[in-house]
Amino acid sequence: MMTATSEDIHTSASAIPNPALGSSTRASKQNSSIRFTVGKVDAGMTILLTEDHHLIEFPSLLLPKGVTAGSVVNISVNRDLEEEKHRLDEFWSLQDEILDQFGKNPPKSPTLRVQSLTQSTCILEWDSLVLNQASLRSLDVYKNGVKQGHSIANPFHTNQYKLQGLEINHEYSFYIEIKTSAGTLRSNEVKARTHTLENLTGTNICFGVFESDAALEECKSLIVEIGGKWTEEVGIETTHLLCHVQGGYNYEAALHQSIPIVKPEWLKACVEHKKLQAALPYYLVQPSSNAISSSADTPARE
Repeated sequence: MMTATSEDIHTSASAIPNPALGSSTRASKQNSSIRFTVGKVDAGMTILLTEDHHLIEFPSLLLPKGVTAGSVVNISVNRDLEEEKHRLDEFWSLQDEILDQFGKNPPKSPTLRVQSLTQSTCILEWDSLVLNQASLRSLDVYKNGVKQGHSIANPFHTNQYKLQGLEINHEYSFYIEIKTSAGTLRSNEVKARTHTLENLTGTNICFGVFESDAALEECKSLIVEIGGKWTEEVGIETTHLLCHVQGGYNYEAALHQSIPIVKPEWLKACVEHKKLQAALPYYLVQPSSNAISSSADTPARE
């Protein structure tokens, strides 16, 4: 029969304090020694048996050299209070760091405003988004409480949105909503009424190719007379393109953005009748019937 040997093994273990235990109980648990009989030794784990016949698995690597089946070992377990306090301090230090970086500077609600209005369109504009450490997931535009189309694909590349197909002289309410990694935020709500036919101040005209400089200057004077605006290049605010001849950068841009391309006679008719005239009879090139369709609401292009 194999003769058993006695060995002492000292290990350290950290534990989370249990407030339910009394101080005397905690003190008694900080240092303890238990005697085991080695049952089976494998390369990885060893089977240990207690005197009251409980079985546990213990890493063979931590046993003294020479231990075999039948050896008797004493395992002492000591609580390392100093290391426990050190790790707890590190934990709370990390929590404070996370709070300082991510918790004290949440993203801000966007600020929305109406940039321009016409009889059938409205351009919304908002300030640059302030997200701080949060990440943006989506930006949506709402008209009268109803989400408009899909989320804006590149909200960091534009801060404008054009709504089209609105009713004449009708009041609408708008707001935008951003979803971030820190939650959902809604902008202020703005209200706006589309213009009447007699209100031409929302007219924003760009020019294509004219037959003469005199004709171009005449159109510019007429735009000022009706209280409208004109720009050198086609943009999101452009309502009409005036020209005598097809071609040119502005002409192609107007085609791409489905902006009405009309003859100067359209502007003269608006001035004569003192109200907005239908663009179709004055189109430079009359579109086919199946090409006439209402444009979808779109975010501004850069």
